[in-house]
Amino acid sequence: MPKRGYHHGNLKQALIEATLKLIEDKGPTGFTVAEAAKLAGVTPAAVYRHFEGREALIAECALQGHRIFGDLMEHAYADGHPTALKAFEATGRAYLAFARKFPGHYMAMFESGVNLQANPVLATAADRSRGVLEQAALKLSEHIPEDKRPPATMFSSHIWAMSHGVVELFARGTPGSKAPYPPEDLLEAGIGIYLRGLGLIEPDS
Repeated sequence: MPKRGYHHGNLKQALIEATLKLIEDKGPTGFTVAEAAKLAGVTPAAVYRHFEGREALIAECALQGHRIFGDLMEHAYADGHPTALKAFEATGRAYLAFARKFPGHYMAMFESGVNLQANPVLATAADRSRGVLEQAALKLSEHIPEDKRPPATMFSSHIWAMSHGVVELFARGTPGSKAPYPPEDLLEAGIGIYLRGLGLIEPDS
């Protein structure tokens, strides 16, 4: 691909897309700025018009990912409709769908070691999707007296961890990790067992 120097039409997005491809192929620490520039069709020097280095490129990919993820989680939750339980379960399925459709973003967000505390804009974007899950958890537990219900932040974090585990073990196409059941079924069953154990939903009759 010929070098286009500083005259690229949309250099920033082209570099993000190149970085996402490299993250998918090599992992978030397996490529260089020069490789991202080459894939985008520009000189390495052109990268620094928009980014300080590889970490900044990855952080931008993570930011874009968290914004997409937040939109997807809010859409899945649908303000708690049709029921609190179905909306809660939908957020788990949205997690799996996002990891499948946006693997580069997912890896930049959760596997790159990007420092949220050093990037307030990124931290705010990350808090948004987690906030959707906490809102769903709070709605699901409203029928339990406040002094007896488990903290929504606690059990939403457990569901988040369960979702992440299903993605990592069974939904990312890792060799040798084929699940005996579809990842969505594994996650839904796990959520049901966990919520029943907390007394948040009624046992099966």
